[in-house]
Order: sequence, then C-alpha cells, then structure tokens
Amino acid sequence: MSSSAETVKGKRVQPPWSPPAGTEVPQLRLYNSLTRTKEPFVPQKGNKVTWYCCGPTVYDASHMGHARSYISFDILRRILRDYFKYDVLYCMNITDIDDKIIKRARQNFLLDQYREKQPQAAQILQDVLSALVPFQEQLASTTDPDKKQMLERLDAAVAAALQPLQGAMESKAADDVLRPLAQVLLENSKDLLADWLDKQFGSEVTENSIFSVLPKFWEGEFHRDMEALNVLPPDVLTRVSEYVPEIVEFVRKIVSNGYGYESNGSVYFDTQSFDSSPRHSYAKLVPEAVGDQKALQEGEGDLSISADRLSEKKSQNDFALWKASKPGEPSWNSPWGKGRPGWHIECSAMAGSILGESMDIHGGGFDLRFPHHDNELAQSEAFFQNDCWVRYFLHTGHLTIAGCKMSKSLKNFITIKDALAKNTARQLRLAFLMHSWKDTLDYSSNTMESAVQYEKFMNEFFLNVKDVLRAPTDLTGRFEKWEDAEVELNSSFYDRKSAVHRALCDNVDTRGAMEEMRVLVGHSNAYIAARKSARLRPNRLLLESIASYLTAMLKIFGAIEGSDPIGFPVGGRAVDLESTVMPYLAVLSDFRENVRKIAREQKVAALLQLCDVVRDDTLPELGVRLEDHEGQPTVVKLVDKETLLKEKEEKKKMEEEKKRKKEEAARKKQEQEMAKLAKMKVPPCEMFRSETDKYSKFDETVSGGSGPWFSRWPAGPWYPEEAAVHSATAWFRSLFFSPQGFPTHDAEGKELSKGQAKKLRKLFEAQEKLHGEYLQMNQNGN
Repeated sequence: MSSSAETVKGKRVQPPWSPPAGTEVPQLRLYNSLTRTKEPFVPQKGNKVTWYCCGPTVYDASHMGHARSYISFDILRRILRDYFKYDVLYCMNITDIDDKIIKRARQNFLLDQYREKQPQAAQILQDVLSALVPFQEQLASTTDPDKKQMLERLDAAVAAALQPLQGAMESKAADDVLRPLAQVLLENSKDLLADWLDKQFGSEVTENSIFSVLPKFWEGEFHRDMEALNVLPPDVLTRVSEYVPEIVEFVRKIVSNGYGYESNGSVYFDTQSFDSSPRHSYAKLVPEAVGDQKALQEGEGDLSISADRLSEKKSQNDFALWKASKPGEPSWNSPWGKGRPGWHIECSAMAGSILGESMDIHGGGFDLRFPHHDNELAQSEAFFQNDCWVRYFLHTGHLTIAGCKMSKSLKNFITIKDALAKNTARQLRLAFLMHSWKDTLDYSSNTMESAVQYEKFMNEFFLNVKDVLRAPTDLTGRFEKWEDAEVELNSSFYDRKSAVHRALCDNVDTRGAMEEMRVLVGHSNAYIAARKSARLRPNRLLLESIASYLTAMLKIFGAIEGSDPIGFPVGGRAVDLESTVMPYLAVLSDFRENVRKIAREQKVAALLQLCDVVRDDTLPELGVRLEDHEGQPTVVKLVDKETLLKEKEEKKKMEEEKKRKKEEAARKKQEQEMAKLAKMKVPPCEMFRSETDKYSKFDETVSGGSGPWFSRWPAGPWYPEEAAVHSATAWFRSLFFSPQGFPTHDAEGKELSKGQAKKLRKLFEAQEKLHGEYLQMNQNGN
C-alpha cells in the first residue's frame, strides 16, 4: 500500500492556526501639570483611583468660575468611572476658615449693627464722607487696571448718590425727603462703609459663631447650585472647621521633621530647608514663580500680610502653616497658642487623612498652581517624607466672560443662578463638553448658542429615531435585510465609535468626541432622508443601536439624566411620557390626518385651517410637535413646551421679518418707479437749465421739426384724444419748436470742450429717449 493511501485512511489533524496581527489599542493619557505633558494614566493600586479636588471658599454666591472647575471635573470623574470603569474615590473640601471669610463676616456683622441703629441722614452722610477718605487714597494708589476700574465704578456710584443728599441737606429738606436719599447712599456705599467700620471696630468682633454663620449659609447655596448643574456630590466632603485637631497635628509633625518653625505664635514652612533636602524640591508645578511676592502675599491672605507678620518669616518665600489669631479673628488652641490654620495646610491635612501618603489625582483651577498647590505639595511631602504625594495634577482652564477676565474680588462675575436663568444645566454642560477642560473657556452668547444648537441637533435626531421605532411591526419584522446603505452607515458607526474612544483616551478630549458624535448623527440623518425619499423604511435596529450609543455617551458625560434608553427626557420629568401619552397622540394624529384628507378632497378650507390650529397653536402648548410631510404619515414628537413656544415665537418673528422685507422691497420698487417717472417727465430741453451752478449759457436754437426729436415722434395721434385743442397746440409747439437747451458754457463763462460736450450729448440723448417713452405711455393711455 502506498504512503498516499495510508494518509487518506489515517487520522486527520487540525492545520496550524495563525493569530491575527491586530491593531494598537489607545491608552488613556492625561495632561499632568507636574510634567506639563500628556502621560499614560496608571493608578497606583490596580483599578482604584484616589482623587482630591480643591473645593470653594464659601463667603459669597457661586459663580461661573466655580462652574468651570466643578462641571469639568464632574465630566472627567464620570468618564473615568463610567466609561473607563475605574473605581474612583472622590474627595473635596470646603474652606470655611479663611481671611476672606473672616473679613466678610466681620464686615457684614458690623454693617448690620450699623443699620439696626437706624442712623439719621446727617450721620450717614458724615460717615460716608469719612469712609471716602481712605477709599480714595486706595483708589489713587491702585495700579492694577482691573481693580482700579472696579474701584472707579464704586466711586462713581457713591458720588451719584452723594450729590442729591448733600443738595437736600443744604436746602434743609424735610425728613421724609432726606430719609430715602440717605438709604440710597447707604446702599451704594455699603462696601466702602463696611471696610471703614471694620478698620475701626473689627478687632472687637470676637465671637466664633459670627464667623461660622456666613460660610454655613454659602456652603448650602453652593451645594444647591451644584445639584442644579447635575454635578455629582463628592464621595467624601471635608470642612476645615471640622479638621482643626488634624491640622494642628499635621503642623506639629512638619516642625518635628525640620521643615517648619514657630515665630510669635505663628508657624511657618521653611522653604529653604525643604528645598535644600536632596529628596525634596520646592515649587514642582511652577518653579519659575518662586519669589513672586504678589502671588505669595495673595496666598497668605489679606489679614496676614502686615509688616509685623511679614517680618516674622526667615524668608519672604516662607508661608504660614498656623496663624496666631489677632483680635477680631476666630481662634483654636494649639501648642503655639491661640490661632487658626493657614490656607494651604488645610488641603494637605484633610486629603492626607482620607487618601493617605499618596493620591492618584489632585484637581483644581489653573490659578491655584502657585502658590497654593506648590505649597500643598511641599508641606505634604515634608509630612510624609516622600516625593510623590500627588501622581497626576489636573488643572482646569480659566473662564472669561465675553473675552474679559472674570474675578469675584473685582465684582466681575456671573453667578450660577444667573447663568441658569438664561440656559439649562444641560446646555451649560454641553458648552463645557465642546471645549477642552484644560484650556480657557469664554462664556459668551456665541458659546451658549453653539451649545443650544448642538442640543437641538441631537434632540431632533432622537425624536426622528423614536418616530421610526413607533412604526408598527411584528416580532420578526424588526429584523430587516441590510443593503449597501446599511452596511455603509454601520461602517461609519464603527469608525465614529473608534474615533470617540481615541478622543477620550487623548486627555479626555470631549470636544473631539462631541464632534465625532455630531458627524455620526449627520450620516444617520442623511441615511434616514434617503430612505424616506425612496419610500423605504429605515432600518430600525441599526438606528436604535446608534441612538442608544449616543444616549449612553451623553449619560456618561452627565448631559442626560433618567433611564430612557434613547434621547433627552422631556421637561426633565421622571415620568415616562413616551410610553404613557404617545398611544393617545398617535390616535389623535391619525384622526387629524383623515380629517385633512377629506377636507382636501371636498375642498373644506375651514376644516384644514382648524387642523393647522391644532398643529400650530393647541398642541405646542402641551409639549407636542406635529410635522406634516407630503405623502407620508405625520410625525409626532414630544418636546419641551418651552422649546416649542420658543420655536413658535421665532417662526412668527421670521414671518414678520419676511413680510417686512417684502413690503420694504415693494416700497423701494414703487419709489424707484416714481423717481423714474418723474425723470421721464422732464423734456431734454429742460434737463440742464436748472443746473446754473454748472452752466451759464445754453443753445437756444429751435429744432424746427427735424433731427432726433422729429424722427423719434411716434406714429398715430400727436396728443391724447381727450386733451383740449389749445393744450394740444401748446404741447406740439413745446415739443417741436422749443429751444434745445443744450449747455454751451460752464458756470465761469468758458466754452465747454468737445469732450465735455460729448459726455453731455450722451446724457441728452438718453433723456430724449426716456422722455419719448413717457410720451408714448401718455399716448397709449398709461
């Protein structure tokens, strides 16, 4: 038997298998302020991510600068947790002990006391004039242009209220006249008056509770604002006032490690000692800022930069860990005497207590890099004796308002409540998603309009897909054959999903991801339109998959709440209106469509008009939009009532504008026709005679019935039949025997050149032709 025969009869074996080459999978990279470059993100402990975020200093209303940081970090946190599936522990602090809080609380307390005394108009005037003296000295010495502009606005407001009261006082006006004028002055000058009162009596405010009421109120307002913005609450919230013992212990250990020193009851961080240590480095984030005294003093606080305080330091670069309390400041016990925490130490102690000696991510605004975060790093690494307290430092970009710097201290800010009065939380979030989290974001009407249009674009797609899915079909009818169009759309779907993933891996580039999602919707809309124009049903499952994916991504981004698998919830309500009311609306829509069909066939205009009223006026008030399409079923969409009423108002404005433009065009056309008619009426012999500023002599030769006038005279009667004989005679003589009126000399008596005469001759002949047309019109009875 041959070997080939043995092979045939022998046992077969599987052939070798070759694995696919595969493609490179993108890895998440984050922009790390510690290296100023994008670094691969590698948590220290497997899938667990520890994250600390600097929270607000609560002494006033939360503004769009806060929203810039906290919405951005909320987006990053959601994406790491829900898209990349990390187990994130998110910790945030509330600064409720701070120089700004102390000063504002004192000033509010003293101003309230002042008002309770109900001072007379003369007293208010005298006190404001006294407060103006140091204020105007401050104004004169201020060099920062933004701060100076703010002070000038305040000065102008005080002056505007001061003059009427002074005038009334000089004229010895009655109390009922003086009192309201004095109250206006008190209101306009409350800031400078509060500062003046604080300098006089601030040291007498010693009750600690006075300094807790203000931050407690504004912390509550902050949490309400965050909830309104759909920002997730932190897993752990720390307050400085609750961590004073931990802060004291933190400071004590830094001193014992050799990186801090006591001076007059305060404790300072020794930057030189720390920086000279071989295992440490000061100012890792912004080393070029070391020595920036303006930044350092801002970091110390308004109440901590007096000459005596600055003289306590070994070096101007040193910063306070613990501040000895002065009269008029809250205080706690410590080994160094009564005092309060420094600003930077609070974050180190609280984050260290929760997250330990090293965290994965620390976040904050761009302006906190130096000195705040650099000082946090130094004192924490001095405490833990390591050089890796933070692995990744993330800083959100600045926020400008219509291109201008935003600052709470300069009173140039927009509160979150004001912003939410103009746009929804979703629209604000979409605006943030459409920009890089680490770059400057300009909050302006253009920025918000782009977000509104993006929302509208996505919402229309979701509504169209829902309409496709509502079309009746049996269980097996859901599965439709794929043609080339479906294969092409699915290929785009896959490509766009891959592009979104690459964008999110690239420093969580939501701007790029949102654009890829926009492109996917554009391709899907084109597919739906092509199928409908061919009278074919779009593929239900494919569109459902795309819409579900986009909805899921927007949920991950925090732009959609609720459990609806597709689209934005209507009106933000938890009730599933789609399944509840849509069956009834479908019956109504079908009934209306049948009525329209009968009305068109029988030409009953009144019924058609009533159907339009239902579509245009009645249903929009209920949050329902009907879209009539020729030859196709009416589309029913659930939309926010406010959105529909806005659309209705915009449509009305567009129609009114269209009507106005049409009327304006008709008016202009009529004016042009009237002007042309007035010009046509002028005989050529008269056209130059009125221009005496240009010409002094004219050709007085009588044409005598020959030449262009005669040759252009139309056939038929020479004057209208209804004209009187004597009028006809005068008309005839004026046409054929009047002087030509052609200019021969200019205004100075000089004879016109041949070139000038040639130009005028062309104008003369053109008028001759125009006037001839006018005479023809008269002859024809027009």
